[in-house]
Amino acid sequence: MSKLLSLMCFRNHCNAGLHSISKYLSIPPALSILTCKEVPGGRLPHLRTYSLGTGRAAQSRNVSVSSSLKNCHSAKVTQNSAPMSERTSDPVPTCVELEGSDQAEKDFGSFAKSYGSRKVFRKMSPELLDLKYRDASRAEEEEEVVSRPVQRNTTYWYFLQCKKLLKQNKLAEALDMFETQMLKAERLEPEEYNYTVLIGGCGRVGYLKKAFKLYNDMKKRGLVPTDATYTALFNACAESPWKDSGLQQALKLQHELKRKNIPLNLITYHALLKTHALCSDLRACFHIFKEIVQKGHAITQETFNFLLMGCLKDKEHGFRFALQVWRQMLKVGIEPNSHSYNLLLRAARDCGIGDSSVASRLLLSNEEAVTPKVTRGRRGQKVKNGKEWTCAATLDVDALESQLFLEASTRRGEESLQVGNVTAHLNEEMLDKPVMENDLNPNQKYLNQDVFSDLVPVNRNHVTPIESTSPLSSVTSESLPNLLDLRIDYTNIISLGSVRSASDRLALMGNMEGFLSKMKGHGLKPDIRTLTLLADIVESGSQSESSLLSIFEEHGLKPDILFFNTWVRKKAKLGDLEGAKALLSVVSERALEANTHTFCSLAIACRTQKDGLQLLSDMQACGVNPNAHVYSALLNSAAKRLDYVYLTEILRHMKHNKVAPNEVIIRQLEFAAQYPPNFDKYKSKNTYLEKIDGFRGYYNHWLKSVPAQETPHPWEKFKTPTKQVEVEQANSGEDPKATN
Repeated sequence: MSKLLSLMCFRNHCNAGLHSISKYLSIPPALSILTCKEVPGGRLPHLRTYSLGTGRAAQSRNVSVSSSLKNCHSAKVTQNSAPMSERTSDPVPTCVELEGSDQAEKDFGSFAKSYGSRKVFRKMSPELLDLKYRDASRAEEEEEVVSRPVQRNTTYWYFLQCKKLLKQNKLAEALDMFETQMLKAERLEPEEYNYTVLIGGCGRVGYLKKAFKLYNDMKKRGLVPTDATYTALFNACAESPWKDSGLQQALKLQHELKRKNIPLNLITYHALLKTHALCSDLRACFHIFKEIVQKGHAITQETFNFLLMGCLKDKEHGFRFALQVWRQMLKVGIEPNSHSYNLLLRAARDCGIGDSSVASRLLLSNEEAVTPKVTRGRRGQKVKNGKEWTCAATLDVDALESQLFLEASTRRGEESLQVGNVTAHLNEEMLDKPVMENDLNPNQKYLNQDVFSDLVPVNRNHVTPIESTSPLSSVTSESLPNLLDLRIDYTNIISLGSVRSASDRLALMGNMEGFLSKMKGHGLKPDIRTLTLLADIVESGSQSESSLLSIFEEHGLKPDILFFNTWVRKKAKLGDLEGAKALLSVVSERALEANTHTFCSLAIACRTQKDGLQLLSDMQACGVNPNAHVYSALLNSAAKRLDYVYLTEILRHMKHNKVAPNEVIIRQLEFAAQYPPNFDKYKSKNTYLEKIDGFRGYYNHWLKSVPAQETPHPWEKFKTPTKQVEVEQANSGEDPKATN
């Protein structure tokens, strides 16, 4: 049966092929089937191969006419010599006589081997039947919807996604994407930049533990850290909420880099300098500063700004240190920026000047006598914004360090002040001799009225008699020296007087007007941060304080609520509750709303029970709920005055509003509930402590009825969601695997 089917297929192919040849050679259809004997020459001409089925190139097959006619037997066809038109009308022979039946039986079915490649025949599947009967439009639609294989994300794609999340302050999401999707789901091998971008994000928020964990994983995978990696690690140490652990990790990393002999660039040195400025002290900063100079790096504004930050760590001498670093920066030829001026204001607000006699010798002496040795360096050192030094200078760091940490040493016969290679000798008689009115110059001017108490003449030639009729009130801000200048007119200066408050330290910098003029001289404009710091340290009730709002308008700035909160807090610390409340009207005129920090600043001035309860009612009228910080300020004012009735009323108000106390409040209440040392109520009577027993009883009851507020961990919000759920379940006693 299979042979018969093959033969029928072969005949159909031969007929179709010969019919197409006849059309090509203009042969009539009557002659499409010929025998070998009736063809002249016994063979067909050189007819090679031709394509079966025109228009179907994808399914064409080649057939050799000569080979297909080899085994055909002769058939008699009557030749007609009539014209072509007559021959086409003759009947076509429909029968072909085959001879040699034995040979035909042997070759029967053998031609299928040359044309059929399919050996096995199976039933058609339902899917193929459906494809056979579907319409063309549906086929086109389904071809478009064909799903392609999903392409895996690359490590650089994850780097860009993590960087995008970090710009949106989503550190927890970035860490989860890296650890869960990239490492666990897709099992990609991370690169150095994947770790560096995450370490940088951890460093900006102070997530020290996670930053060094990523660094250790990076080294285990055999990846080589770059300068950006080390910079991010030092930045994480600087921003850590626990400064001791941050300094310890920074020292370990610094020793590791020295052991491996890995050089650091200037940016990494600045991150290390920032770590010592925030976590250590100024002496440690100078060790790093000395190393920066020895390595040949160009000293920039940022370098001196970190030194100014290190000066803020010393609350006793920090202001003097800041002035000396500032003048050294100007001496080298580096112009300060706005951040430098803001750091100076912070030093004036938070730090003291130390011993006034030592400060007078160092800040009011001749410039050549106190300035460390400066040598000219090579030109072309690059600085920020692509600029170069006009005359780069290399300073003597050892001399500057010895000048900064100079302590006042008094000797019996003579006091010598060693600054670099210059020694200034001061006679003991000059130090001990009191200054009389008839020994002073009429043109002599002083910094304040307390200058008579501790005068330390720097140069005896400058001390001349002064008439007693010259009033000290004639001293103006223009005549006062500005210690921010390199060159000062010392002819009218003897010594620095007592510098106790922040406004006194601001006066040494020319007050607010002189300070702003110095900024203008360097081509700088004050920002909101600068004016906020000035509002905190300018003298209260002075003309400068009243002109603060006009300075905002002059420079095109708009004061924010933080500026007014600082102003209110300053007046509240002075006990001026009415003046602080008067500023609230200015806040409303500026279309600003008082927030919780505003009322917290007002609470500092509420020293009586009436004022405190009135403030709480005003907050409720404004729609602001008092929080733990407001109650803490009220408790502090009441505890200082030993007003136990006031304390009890505040505790009742807290319980009524369901405000949980924090650690600071508990510490304040524990201090207030203690008896003073060496106090015996049976021996002596104290009107302030008459009601302490009632407060102690209510306080113990209050502790049992009010739940305490747990202090949140600084890194809790940066943990990945899965780890955070496991920690919560572990704290509650549940099994983490049971919920998963």
